Amino acid sequence: MTNRKVRVRFAPSPTGPLHIGGVRTALFNYLFAKKHNGDFILRIEDTDSLRFVPGAEEYIIEAFRWLGLPFDESPHTGGNFKPYRQSERKAIYKKYVDRLLEKQLAYIAFDTPEELEAKRKEIPNFQYDASSRMSMRNSLSLPAAETQRLTNAGVQYVVRIKIEPGQTITVNDLIRGEITVNSSILDDKVLYKSADELPTYHLANIVDDRLMEITHVIRGEEWLPSAPLHLILYRYFGWEDTMPAFAHLPLLLKPEGSGKLSKRDGDRLGFPVFPLQWRDPQSGETSSGYRESGYLPEALLNFLALLGWNPGDDREILSMTEMIDLFSLEKCSKGGAKFDFKKGEWFNHQYIQLKSDEEIAAMFLPVLKSHGIETTPDRVIKAIGLTKERVNFVQELWEQAGFFFAAPATYDEKSVKKRWKEDSAERMSELADVLQNTSDFSAAGTESTVMAWIESKGYHTGNIMNAFRIALVGEAKGPHLFDITELIGKDETIKRLRKAITELK
Repeated sequence: MTNRKVRVRFAPSPTGPLHIGGVRTALFNYLFAKKHNGDFILRIEDTDSLRFVPGAEEYIIEAFRWLGLPFDESPHTGGNFKPYRQSERKAIYKKYVDRLLEKQLAYIAFDTPEELEAKRKEIPNFQYDASSRMSMRNSLSLPAAETQRLTNAGVQYVVRIKIEPGQTITVNDLIRGEITVNSSILDDKVLYKSADELPTYHLANIVDDRLMEITHVIRGEEWLPSAPLHLILYRYFGWEDTMPAFAHLPLLLKPEGSGKLSKRDGDRLGFPVFPLQWRDPQSGETSSGYRESGYLPEALLNFLALLGWNPGDDREILSMTEMIDLFSLEKCSKGGAKFDFKKGEWFNHQYIQLKSDEEIAAMFLPVLKSHGIETTPDRVIKAIGLTKERVNFVQELWEQAGFFFAAPATYDEKSVKKRWKEDSAERMSELADVLQNTSDFSAAGTESTVMAWIESKGYHTGNIMNAFRIALVGEAKGPHLFDITELIGKDETIKRLRKAITELK
C-alpha cells in the first residue's frame, strides 16, 4: 500500500443537490491527495436509477468549478480509468456478479417487494440472512431447475451476497482505529438488480475502487456500517492485498441541539446547506446556495476544513497551500462537528478584508448596476476602502456604501428624532454657504474649514456633525464624514444639504 501512488475518489450520487457535508468530504479527499502528491478523482455513482435527478451531475461539476477544487480524473476531464459514470460500466459489474455466483458467494433471490414486506410484518426486526434465507424464494432454497426456469422466463431478481454467520470482521479505520463486528449482525445485502441491470452501491463501489486503483477511501461517518461488508467483498474477490485504507469522517452536526445537519436546519436558521442555489425540477422549490449568498469559495473551504480537523495550533485563517501542508487524517476528530454558521460568516468577513479593494470593487459593480448605478471603477474602489471592514458579504456593501452613489431617498426616523435639532436646518444652511466658498474640498481641507467655522461660531460640534451626517447619509452611520464629502464632491454635498433642509425643517 505504501508504495502505491495515493489515489482518492469523491463519489456522489446525482440524486439532488450536493450537501455541504459532501463538500467537506470532497475537500478532505483533495487535501489528502495533494499532501501526498496523489490523484483526486470524481466518480458519479448513478446506479440508483429510481432516484436519479436530471441536472444533478451538472450541478456537482459546477459546484467544484466554483469552489476551485479541480479533479485529476472525472467524467468531464477523462482519465485512464474511464468511464467514470457507473451507469456506463454495466458490463464490467456483470462480470463480477457472475464470478460471485459461480463461487457460490452470492445467490439469486426472486422475492417480490410484497413478499418482503409481508415477512417484515410477520417477523419483528426481520433480516435477510443465514437464519432466514432458506425460508425465502432464492436459488439456495429453490431447486436448480426452478431457478433456471424463472430466470429464463425473465422474472425479475436480485443478487444477494451470502454472508457466513459467526465470523469476526475487523476493519482498521485511520481515524477510528479498529472496528470489530460479528458477521451475524450483517444481512445479505443486494448487490445487483436485474430490473435495470445495475449493481447497488456495495458492489459497484468495491469493483470501481479496485479497478481505479483507489488507495484510500475517505468518506462520511454514515457509510461506516457498510465497511465490514465491503471488507468481506474484498476477501471474496481475493483482493485483500490491494484493499484501500478506510477513513470515516465525523458528521456535521446541527448548530443547535443534536443530530446530523439537515436542510431544515438551514431553512429554520437562515443559512445555506448547498454550495450553489438549487431548483428542484419536480417541486420547483428553490434552495439557497453559498455562492448566491455571497460567500467567497476560499472562505467556505477554510471554514469547512476546520470542521472535524485541526491543524495542530490556534491558526484559523489558512490558505489552500497551508491546509495541504498541514493536513493529516490523524488530526481528524472522531466526534461530530457542530456547524457554527455564524463562524462561517466570520470567515467570509476575514477573507473580504484580505482581498484588495480592487477585487471587492469588481464584485460590487454588478450590485451597483442592479440598483441602476453607473459610475467609475476608481470611485467604487475608494468607497470600498472606506466601508469593507463593516461587512460580511459583498452584497451588504450597498447598505454600507450605497450613499456614496445615490443621495438618501428617505431619512431614518430614529436618527432624525435624536440628532436633528430645532436649529439644524438653519445651521445646515449656514454650512452649505461655508462649503460653497471652500476651495480645497479634500477630506483634510474640508474638515479644517468646517471645524474652524464651528469654533468661530461657538456651535456644538456634535450637533453640527450629527445633522451633517443625516443630510449626507440619511441615518447615523458611515465612515469619517469628510471622507464622504471628498468622495461625493462639493456639488453633491451641498445638494444633499439643501435637500435635507427642505425635507426635515
